[in-house]
Amino acid sequence: MKCYYLFMAILLSSLFYGQTSENKESKKALMAKEMKSFVNKMSAGNINPNTLNYDLQYQRMDLVLDPEYENIEGSVTSHFKPNQTISNIYFDFSDSLTVSQVKYHGSDLTFQQLPTKEIKINFPGSLPSNVLDSLTIYYSGIPVSESFSTDYQNNTGAAVLSTLDEPYGAQDWFPTKQSMNDKIERFDIKITTPSQYSVAANGRLMSETILANGQKLTFWRTMYPIAAYLVALSITDFVKMNDTIGNPPFPFVNYIYPSTANNTASMSNIEWTKQIMNTFETYFGPYPFRNEKYGHMEYNYDGVCMEHQTMSSMSSWGKTTIAHELAHQWFGDKVTCGTWNDIWLNEGFATFGEHLANEKLLMTHTQFLSYLQDQRNYVTSAPGGSTYVADADLADVDTIFSGRLSYAKGGYIVRMLKWILGDSLFYQAVQDYHSRPGLAYNYAKTADLKASLLQSTGKDFTEFFNDWVYGEGYPTYNIKWKQGSNQNITFKISQTQSSPTVNFFEMPLPVKVNGTGGQVAYFVLDNTYNDQYFSESVSFPVASIEFNYEYQILENNSMITQDATLSTTSFESDPFTVYPIPARNDIHVKGLKKEEEFVIYALDGKLLKKGKINPGKSVGITELIPGIYILKIKNKNIKFLKN
Repeated sequence: MKCYYLFMAILLSSLFYGQTSENKESKKALMAKEMKSFVNKMSAGNINPNTLNYDLQYQRMDLVLDPEYENIEGSVTSHFKPNQTISNIYFDFSDSLTVSQVKYHGSDLTFQQLPTKEIKINFPGSLPSNVLDSLTIYYSGIPVSESFSTDYQNNTGAAVLSTLDEPYGAQDWFPTKQSMNDKIERFDIKITTPSQYSVAANGRLMSETILANGQKLTFWRTMYPIAAYLVALSITDFVKMNDTIGNPPFPFVNYIYPSTANNTASMSNIEWTKQIMNTFETYFGPYPFRNEKYGHMEYNYDGVCMEHQTMSSMSSWGKTTIAHELAHQWFGDKVTCGTWNDIWLNEGFATFGEHLANEKLLMTHTQFLSYLQDQRNYVTSAPGGSTYVADADLADVDTIFSGRLSYAKGGYIVRMLKWILGDSLFYQAVQDYHSRPGLAYNYAKTADLKASLLQSTGKDFTEFFNDWVYGEGYPTYNIKWKQGSNQNITFKISQTQSSPTVNFFEMPLPVKVNGTGGQVAYFVLDNTYNDQYFSESVSFPVASIEFNYEYQILENNSMITQDATLSTTSFESDPFTVYPIPARNDIHVKGLKKEEEFVIYALDGKLLKKGKINPGKSVGITELIPGIYILKIKNKNIKFLKN
């Protein structure tokens, strides 16, 4: 997504990589300008109910464009399949452009251009459901939107025409369907320009043809499903770079300004794309659009970058920006957020792509920890704010594209999923997520990611998502420890929350124990309730203990202190653990000395079962569906997983 929001996150968190030389005041001005341009677009909401009665399967734009002028002229042909009997059809389309004709099977149709940015087209009779049909809309005019913009290159003065549609700008220059539930299965882009210009766009270049009138016709085609806001083009006197990328290789196509082609640093970073592509393919799986290409097209939206499908639009060439936009090809393009409420699914995973680039390619381990610390500090710089965008905030572009919440916290949520699952299981689950038949090349919501994680790992992340995605804030820990004469370490963990929207963050806590002789031991303390005790054994005297030593989780202002007065009586008298994990038909409780009452709760607090349990006996759980539950005995909450 737009790198000016990424810049906001970088600016506020004082990141050191490649940013110190840039003019911060200029960035602020650009961010303000771009945010302002989005305000009116966001009022459209996620779904236009008038377009829900058909599936838009194919579009072909045939447009005449000249970068010297903002005028647009031509047609868009749409193939659609009604999902019910219809007598009219709506497309999202600006009323600032003039529709001159709608052709249907060789005949003219009546239509209305509505002030709601829609065109309503009437058919001569009813169209049956599930039968593919088509029509062509002819139009012209000057788009009154920043989604369609002309400008000039700074160095050469050559004219540039570019588009930038997120979230609802596509309708400002071509009739389409923008609801976040229907991708266009195939899209052809045919653009006629003066012959000195080249056109960059989505998909595979099919042809460039000089016409009899001296104009050039450029034809791009994408055969992958695409969201309307990811359709894009840029036109100017490009330097074209055709190469290969990936293993096995596929086309790597870059259309860049002449000044960029002469810039050694920019060219080096463009070449570096090959390295980060290899890294992402290793961890995320094969690049999703291998049958077409990946590459970059330079364009005229200063300070803005955008992950247009198969060809990211770029105005700068920093490596982390290149990594961010490339990660979007998996998360944002292949799998697209199903509503703008769920924008963190796009931006959080793309920001995690930055984490991966920094960790594996760009930073030393010490630098990477400093980067994570800055990200942590940025996210926790305010006590509230939800990563999920509430319906009431959909008109607030600052909330939707919040650098702190949608980007930085979203990226850290993904990092915490990796911490909880471990690298191997996490990356397999991520590859499963964007490859599932219902999600691949489709739309996804937060609930879809949660369901996919459960299917891949057997772990129910309902409570995790309730706390970190839908809830607000972060925890602060007060951890006390002491080492006994038997060298066992006793921990007491207390937690406070920065926001009342979360009553407790149940998290596995990372602890590093350092011995007086240089020994090291690592523990994960599964913190499920407040003032919880743990006992861990080491074979050496302890010199110090570190908490969250590699910034595995989000927290702030936490303290870990040695406390010689720490009492372990209550802990030692309640050494309960549940086994087996995961459980299937029943659970056992280790540590019972006598009959105890128990209660089993769902993660949302719903009472599911209660009774009594005796030492050596089990509790049947066959009636429970797979997931995570809480067993409460003697005021102690014990989580367990049922398969």
